[in-house]
Amino acid sequence: MYKYIFGPVPSRRLGMSLGVDMVPKKVCSLNCVYCEVGQTTLLTTQRNEYVPKREIIEELKDFFANHPDPDYITFSGYGEPTLNIALGEVIAYLKKEKPGVPVAVLTNGTLFSDPAVRQSLLQADLVLPSLDAATTEVFQKINRPSGMLDLEKYLEGLADFRKEFTGKIWLEVFILPGFNDSIPQLDGLKKAILKIHPDAVQLNTLDRPGTEPGLRSATRKELESIKDYWDIQGVEIISSSTTRKNTTAYREDIRDAILETINRRPCTLDDISRITGLHVNEINKYLDTLEETGDILTERQERGLFYIPANRNEK
Repeated sequence: MYKYIFGPVPSRRLGMSLGVDMVPKKVCSLNCVYCEVGQTTLLTTQRNEYVPKREIIEELKDFFANHPDPDYITFSGYGEPTLNIALGEVIAYLKKEKPGVPVAVLTNGTLFSDPAVRQSLLQADLVLPSLDAATTEVFQKINRPSGMLDLEKYLEGLADFRKEFTGKIWLEVFILPGFNDSIPQLDGLKKAILKIHPDAVQLNTLDRPGTEPGLRSATRKELESIKDYWDIQGVEIISSSTTRKNTTAYREDIRDAILETINRRPCTLDDISRITGLHVNEINKYLDTLEETGDILTERQERGLFYIPANRNEK
């Protein structure tokens, strides 16, 4: 069992993806209300070697020696990967040792105003930053950023990165009804998208319960309406989680282990991770499918969000 890498996991966007986690749980520059990993425990913009580069590379070496190559190697996980000052060096190692495997980085993009952060990403093949707000008020409401972050610098950093980066940029916009789907917000987001000029814009919404109660997913019809209203080339809607069952990385044994754990007793995401030894990002991929198929339900309690078997009341 590895400490800093996980998977490969069935990714809706990247196929069979090996995850690399550059920060501990949960170090991030944002504390988004919709985050499926949970509340941020260290809200910061301070870059550091939160996870040792040497240990990550040792795990990657072992994986490559014992497993087939994945479709992608993806920097993601518990928090914001660009907070780790060793990110660029690990990417450089991967491009040297596995030049045929594309490297993707899932990032909130908030640190792109720092030239050193932009430089660290230049060897990646694909960068997937996010942008959910066009005004400071909504930025604070949805993303709950570190006090050191400024929305205008955030937007400028994304635009500057586009000028320097020769790879692909897929910009994710997470739609939360009642937060960022009004006409003024959509107009502001469109203006920002046109300035950033990504290769693709991916509209997403709640797939799993967020950190706060009372949030709802945008419907497919609502997302289609936003896509039509923007009328921007390259906008796509992220597909349903049920398609994960068709990926080569989907493993029935992992699904069964997670379901067996929940059947024994209701569990939080952290409970499942501790019992199974799986990374929360990997677990979430399977929870999506288990909810879609009606095998499990969620129940918010004092200690957090619990996963329960759908047939619990029948026992």
